[in-house]
Amino acid sequence: MRQRQGPARSATWTRRLAVTALVLAALNLRPLVTSLGPVLEEARAALGMSAAVAGLLTSVPAVCFALVGSAAPRLARRYGPDGVVLAGMAAVALGLAVRPFVGSTPVFLTLSGLALAGIAVANVLLPVVVKQRFPDRVGMMTGLYSMALNLGASAAAAVTVPLAGAFGGDWRAGLGSWAVLAAVAVPPWAALVRDGRRPTGPRLGHQLGQGERTAGGDVAAEAGTRVRVARSPMAWALAAFFGLQSTSAYVIMGWLPQIFRDAGLSAEAAGLLFAVTSVLGVPLSFVLAAVAGRLRNQSGIAVLLGAFGLAGYAGLWAAPAAMPWLWAVLLGVANCSFPLVLTMIAMRGRDGATVIRLSAFAQSVGYLLSVPGPILVGVLYQHSGGWHGPLAFVLCLMVSQIAAGYFAGRNRQI
Repeated sequence: MRQRQGPARSATWTRRLAVTALVLAALNLRPLVTSLGPVLEEARAALGMSAAVAGLLTSVPAVCFALVGSAAPRLARRYGPDGVVLAGMAAVALGLAVRPFVGSTPVFLTLSGLALAGIAVANVLLPVVVKQRFPDRVGMMTGLYSMALNLGASAAAAVTVPLAGAFGGDWRAGLGSWAVLAAVAVPPWAALVRDGRRPTGPRLGHQLGQGERTAGGDVAAEAGTRVRVARSPMAWALAAFFGLQSTSAYVIMGWLPQIFRDAGLSAEAAGLLFAVTSVLGVPLSFVLAAVAGRLRNQSGIAVLLGAFGLAGYAGLWAAPAAMPWLWAVLLGVANCSFPLVLTMIAMRGRDGATVIRLSAFAQSVGYLLSVPGPILVGVLYQHSGGWHGPLAFVLCLMVSQIAAGYFAGRNRQI
């Protein structure tokens, strides 16, 4: 009896540790980006950054996610998902700690790239961790870490300016404070790596899925390695949907506070309005992913979220200061396309190996597709001096997102 209780307790402890590590990692996937928006004007002035370069800065995450994310499957096969995410969290902490205190734009971008590389591998591998460790609760666990992701994003957007104020109005200190949260995420992943090196009983091994291990190099079932996702129309639909929703998300994260400030609102009000777009994702991400995980077809949800985005951007185009809270709410609901597409990725793969490849493909290609969007928004803003042109462009992209989401949501598996 005691011999049976030992593996059972070990399995329970490992699952709880995995949940803790998953949530802490998710909390750190967005503060690097969302903390910058509310103080972007001050950062641009201090670094001598033009609006076009600021637009490039909003696209740097997509570039890093695309280039580094494509390497995540190879890294996971060699070092295991847990080990790769551990290294990623350490890179995030280092980049966040040093980035604000440099004096040149190129170095600022380089350190941002370091931290974003850590986020990139976590972006790809967290759906894999969910599929392996919680195969019977994919929707719920995806919702949980999506909820944590939005919580981290909204907290960084809302608290960065007050944090800067607590340090005498120093925007650099406000940005650098988020390194502490990233550092807290490192120990749980280190514990998971150590735990994964121990002999695993059959009970825990079954929970992780047939033919898959927690932290070893053989994270993919042999049958899944032969799947060529690039030849699947479903994979391309997922990549297009992922890329278009990422474009919208990074436009919001990079430019929404500036849109409100240009409309006459204060920096604090702009930061709070931006935080609303993320705060809404905290409960909605959990509910949405859990519901989507129980449905065979998610096309209707994708179309509905796109309609919210159309309404929010149209409001910003017509009168940004008239009903700013309504526009923020609409865009916050539309941003829940992110947990939706993560749920789709986990459900479209037949096994953990296919999910690794599908996640890497959809995110890498998707982020590449999203690169030009924020840059073009910055260029259009600089040359036109207003937001009508940039927002009209984003509205067109939102229509394309609705179409891609409809096809990606169909009940197909790879």
